[in-house]
Amino acid sequence: MSFESLKARRGNTQKLIDELNKFDAPKNSKRTEDDRFWKPTVDKAGNGYAVIRFLPALEEDNLVIPFVKTYDHGFQGPSGRWYIENSLTTIGKDDPVGQLNAKLWNTGLESDKEIARKQKRRLHYISNILVVKDPAKPENEGKVFLYKFGAKIFAKIKEAMNPSVAFEDEQQVIPYDFWEGANFKLKIRKVEGWPNYETSTFDSPSAVFDNDDEIEALYKKINKLSTFTDPDGKDNDGNAYFKSFDDLKAKLYKVLDLEDSENKSTPNSHGIKNEAKEPEHKVQKTEPVVSDDDVPWGTSDSEEDDDLDFFKKLAEQ
Repeated sequence: MSFESLKARRGNTQKLIDELNKFDAPKNSKRTEDDRFWKPTVDKAGNGYAVIRFLPALEEDNLVIPFVKTYDHGFQGPSGRWYIENSLTTIGKDDPVGQLNAKLWNTGLESDKEIARKQKRRLHYISNILVVKDPAKPENEGKVFLYKFGAKIFAKIKEAMNPSVAFEDEQQVIPYDFWEGANFKLKIRKVEGWPNYETSTFDSPSAVFDNDDEIEALYKKINKLSTFTDPDGKDNDGNAYFKSFDDLKAKLYKVLDLEDSENKSTPNSHGIKNEAKEPEHKVQKTEPVVSDDDVPWGTSDSEEDDDLDFFKKLAEQ
């Protein structure tokens, strides 16, 4: 820049001030919330009500069942930092938290088991829904959303599809079917400090709309589900759903204040040793898991696998 240009621009100080202020402005590292997801609203007492309709998956997802099952972790370490990450076990890979929890659990010490419980996997199911009635947010009514739910609501779906033969008035419902499905009355109550869904029920089967043109228009609004179990899947901000094992381990060690050394094997506050090289092994069934709508302990992996087997067998009939 020539001296003449510098002199001519000496009065334009606002740009300089704006750029200078950026140095002190806090960086917003929080990811934007995915507005494709719907969440039920609860009042101060923890009660909530809505009517939703579970929808089928897109044909391109090639899913036997209209849901995907995912796992994540969310806990605070002694460092004060939080670990909130999707678990690699969702895509069938070893996860550093899972390996650590398995080691802790297998020591047999109750203190180690308690730490593992606090770091346990959280189970979620993701499905497409139509919001039929949302008294707290009526602007959501008539729109298609993604809905993340846990084992309790999943059990309601399974029960509807497999009614008890002991009661003649119970009718089989295929919740996600456009023509023979049914609306789901979601009722949330806080019981002993935890959300309870026991009084939630399905209506009698009915078509979601009276004509196929409306149903087809609804189908075109359904979100792709396989993205959430795709090893290369990304969120709305372009961030990968699944980080590498090494990246997750590095973050985990920072959160838990653990030492990671290639040449040392030192005890840490979790009562185990950091080995120079982690042995390769399959995810152990002893790692605790809890769903987002469960009480603290949750369900076992074998029970969850049985649930999925049920849907697969039903689809094959």
